[in-house]
Amino acid sequence: MPINLSKGQKVDLTKGNPGLKSIMVGLGWDVNQFDTGNDFDLDASAFMLGENGKCPTEKEFIFYGNLQHASESVQHMGDNLTGEGEGDDEQIMVDLTKIPANIQRVAFTVTIYDADVRRQNFGQVSNAYIRIVDNVTGTEIIHYDLGEDFSIETAVVVGEIYRHNGEWKFNAIGSGYQGGLAALCGSYGIVVA
Repeated sequence: MPINLSKGQKVDLTKGNPGLKSIMVGLGWDVNQFDTGNDFDLDASAFMLGENGKCPTEKEFIFYGNLQHASESVQHMGDNLTGEGEGDDEQIMVDLTKIPANIQRVAFTVTIYDADVRRQNFGQVSNAYIRIVDNVTGTEIIHYDLGEDFSIETAVVVGEIYRHNGEWKFNAIGSGYQGGLAALCGSYGIVVA
């Protein structure tokens, strides 16, 4: 049975699971039943961060336009344009053994594509969650429901895995931002054209 986390909670990933090498990070959401005249396109991304909390280069930003890191440690499984259906809307595979030594954290985010133009925000999104699954056994280890406490935000840092004393831990963050993907990129040291 997975550990259900609350915002701000931290939990060990590898200490209690010494064989854990490969995880699937599943992100899901539903769009509330009203019409803004436009479809919602939510996008999951991963930012591979160094000691300073920034991406060393733009290659450490894994998203629909850069699906895999050169180390093969983080791989985005592709963009879901509608979010229709049950289960995970987007998935990111992480091989903990291949994450480069200069990467201390991997932050997982969800943003609304073209939110300003489409007049959309996370106040119109419900049932958002992140879950971590052992890729080998298929067992869900961690589940974090974001709750409904967003209104005008267009980007959310859902959670992150991070190194601590040679082990990997997970932090349930759930922090919203205005300014969408561009604002997130800026805060992680990525310059957006």
